[in-house]
Amino acid sequence: MSTLDPERLRTLTLLRRVRDRIDREYARPLDVEALARDVAMSAGHLSREFKKAYGEPPYSYLMTRRIERAMALLRRGDLSVTDICFEVGFSSLGTFSTRFTELVGVPPSAYREDAPEPADGVAEPPSCVTKKVTRPVRRGGAQTSPDAPATGGASVRNREAPHFGRH
Repeated sequence: MSTLDPERLRTLTLLRRVRDRIDREYARPLDVEALARDVAMSAGHLSREFKKAYGEPPYSYLMTRRIERAMALLRRGDLSVTDICFEVGFSSLGTFSTRFTELVGVPPSAYREDAPEPADGVAEPPSCVTKKVTRPVRRGGAQTSPDAPATGGASVRNREAPHFGRH
């Protein structure tokens, strides 16, 4: 078993701090420069190290978090697409729709239409299961997380992922 040198451990700790901040504050205006300043790194170094550790740069990770949250809100169905756009941190409906379509494969309104109806008497699956099944898949063969299965460059559109409550 190899051990990490103290400097690498320190870097991984700082990267985890950045990732946790993105997870917590995804709806707030965040930029790589501010995230890097908070951990005393240059923006370029942060981006390279973050991608090495998590499989995508910080900005892509932020977009993925925002789209995941938007997907959950669209499945819930009680907010308009515009309201969801602003709720998850986008300032432009056009940018939100474009990013959503790039990551999910369908526009937000189509995703909402395909969202499963809650089944009467059937318990909602744990959010961690729903999140795993509906996680946006980045186009171009890039994996979104280190534990994502290799797809040989092919991506699965999220609406093709199994929906709970449908058989």
